Amino acid sequence: MKKLRAKALLLTAALAVTALFPACQCPAGTAPAESAFSLAQAYYPETPDYPQEDNYFHPLTGEFLSDEYEADYDAWRAALPEAAEPGAWASLTPFFSASIRQFLSESGGENRVYSPLNVYFALAMLAETTGGESQRQILDLLGAGDLAALRAQASALWDAHYRDDGVVTSLLANSIWLDDAREYRTEPLETLAQEYYASSFRGEMGSDEYNLALQEWLKSQTGGLLDGPAGQIELDPQTVFALASTILFRANWSDEFAPHATAPGAFHGPEGDATCDMMHGSFFCSYFQGERFTAAGLALDQNAGTMWFLLPEEGLSPGELLTEPQALSFLLGGIEAETGTFVHVTMPKFDVTSQMDLCAGLDALGVSDVFDVAEADFSPIASDPVGIWVSRVQHDARVLVDEEGVAAAAYTVISTEAGAALPEKEVDFVVDRPFVFAITGADGVPLFVGCVSAPAG
Repeated sequence: MKKLRAKALLLTAALAVTALFPACQCPAGTAPAESAFSLAQAYYPETPDYPQEDNYFHPLTGEFLSDEYEADYDAWRAALPEAAEPGAWASLTPFFSASIRQFLSESGGENRVYSPLNVYFALAMLAETTGGESQRQILDLLGAGDLAALRAQASALWDAHYRDDGVVTSLLANSIWLDDAREYRTEPLETLAQEYYASSFRGEMGSDEYNLALQEWLKSQTGGLLDGPAGQIELDPQTVFALASTILFRANWSDEFAPHATAPGAFHGPEGDATCDMMHGSFFCSYFQGERFTAAGLALDQNAGTMWFLLPEEGLSPGELLTEPQALSFLLGGIEAETGTFVHVTMPKFDVTSQMDLCAGLDALGVSDVFDVAEADFSPIASDPVGIWVSRVQHDARVLVDEEGVAAAAYTVISTEAGAALPEKEVDFVVDRPFVFAITGADGVPLFVGCVSAPAG
């Protein structure tokens, strides 16, 4: 995908012009969710569709067009993300481990979903807009020595996980939302466009029209899975700028559950037993017996990755399991599961959504200065950076699982404000009780991790 990154360079000139001249509207290119507030839109990579064999029979003779099929198949294979080398994401393991534990271990009895990859990109963009110790704290959390290392890391992650070929959807998107009453430095805007495929928008902060544009962008980029929460996102009149990052993921199981085998069954939740639709299937898959949990990994179709289910031992909650070093090490690929085990799986269909403000958690993880009006440093992007701080980091996510596969989406919106007040810190595998799940890419990067206490929602 390296050749595709050059397309982002086309945005930098447009950003430079529009950052200096707010009234100038530049052509939006090919990106979706174009609006009247667009300054410049990212050109997202295009990948060939997976060639379905049914489409390669001659309409008159019925002959299978093998040469045409093989050519299209080879093109599709060549466009797939390259497999990461062993240890490629070792520098990110501390961030994945610490943030999963921070945002999910105290889930209590509620459903909670978190996308480490989505939050990574939101924080990476935040690092590009900050300086001094504010930036250093973000880089330390993300395991990057400097901005050059961060950009290389982010580029590799993007290229490894962006895919849209008709069978697997793994779409990433970024944007920045500017206030038309303020001036901004052009260099970070150019960097966000070039390195992070970030579209840029400019409008009246706090206006209904501008809020609607942001909401529609979030809805579009998350495939309609988060329309409800996205419709609640608003930028206040005092917002200086906002960063938004999204992920949309859809994939079928490599071996699907038979719908006729789904039947009502009991799920033993923290509030008592509940009846839900339980799927049943027997598969050769990955299996692991840990010290305080068992785990099974169901493969996703066309090398899209794996969905893992970690079942804590009786009496241990999903949140408590995520404080166990072995569980986190296993989740992040530090411990390998046995492959080829024939596992009889019983598990619920589920649809879980959660909404979280990550400010207090990020502060606990060492990113503190950006939340302190006296310490935050936004000099790289703001012409007048005094008094700017991060007022909100909203992370909403949803994961749906059924007999065919999984659909998931998340977004993170980081809002900055200007003001004088400090913000407040704030082997039979039967999954019939609260559990942890994780969707990992083919390279093991955690795309989504969650705790499910009640599968109904």
